[in-house]
Amino acid sequence: MNDDATPQSDCVEGAPHPRATALLLGQDKAQADFLAAFQSDRLHHAWLITGPRGVGKATLAWKIARFLLAQPGNDGGMFTDPLPASDTLDIPADHPIMRRVATLGEPRLFLCRRPWDHKTKRHKRDITVEETRALKGFFQLSAADGGWRVAIVDAADEMNNSAANALLKILEEPPEKTIILMISHQPASLLPTVRSRCRELRCDKLNSSNLSQALHNAEFKAGQNPESLAELADGSVGEAIRIIAQDGLKLYADLVGLAVQAPQMDRPAALRLANACVGKGNEATYDLTLRLIRQMLARIARYAALQPSTLQEAAIGEAVMLSKLGPNVQAARKWADLLAVLTARSSHARAVNLDPSSVILDMLLKINETARD
Repeated sequence: MNDDATPQSDCVEGAPHPRATALLLGQDKAQADFLAAFQSDRLHHAWLITGPRGVGKATLAWKIARFLLAQPGNDGGMFTDPLPASDTLDIPADHPIMRRVATLGEPRLFLCRRPWDHKTKRHKRDITVEETRALKGFFQLSAADGGWRVAIVDAADEMNNSAANALLKILEEPPEKTIILMISHQPASLLPTVRSRCRELRCDKLNSSNLSQALHNAEFKAGQNPESLAELADGSVGEAIRIIAQDGLKLYADLVGLAVQAPQMDRPAALRLANACVGKGNEATYDLTLRLIRQMLARIARYAALQPSTLQEAAIGEAVMLSKLGPNVQAARKWADLLAVLTARSSHARAVNLDPSSVILDMLLKINETARD
């Protein structure tokens, strides 16, 4: 197993790791689909768990892993009867598999994720071919008890080309009684040959009730504006936690306040917002600011295209901003085009380490310019 002493690339900072989350909310269909496949004795060797970021895909993968490892033929310690019950993926809380998986001490389980670079003190940008080769080595070992072996790839989207091609070779010739669970936020970005060798499990966005319950279980409070949080999080627990941790509701309100002024945006205020993303320790603020600007543009384009009669605001004054910048269907195209352009430019800026304040200020000024046009 992988060493868990270093920071983890597969976990939202400040939140419980998905392997420590026993209760999975809002994904009953995905669980039922996997359980039906297991009961049919025709279990596919590779599963692509898809859906928006932060809706429970990793939690589902870890739940499936515990379920398989607890089956007869895997050493469950004092539990010798078949586990779990036939109508659920749950296993008893005191089952030895629960403890071994939680501590990454289960030898029949392999976790493939972006590694920690001890020199730069940060995670590498990709899952590299070395991690995939280690996965191949894991599958070459035989399980002493003849039970299941499980690998989790989190996230498959983060594999570079060499890693993806190495994984493809494993998928083409899978060992017996092995399961690969690949988490993917953007399955379209994967190699078609990888996707074609997997069965998909789709996870959906959470409704507001499940989102609130999941936040409570993770010991996060939705605050004074749970409806606004639900709008911005868009059914994602992970995104909601990031927004809470970085005071994202206030940040989004500030962005709305600037956008509603366009094409006469308050430039000093825009510069202050951009400068808040600069410096060590402000990387998370920068990431969230980029995401919220993109989300604001998407909301403007959607409002312009649909012209809804009712609207759940994500910030006070958002309705005024949307009606001003998206007055008709024709406006939808220009905001959608701007979103595509700024998304590409911000991705390039991150890749070449451009100054965060310059990136954010440029995005805000482009919004101002588009409003003028």
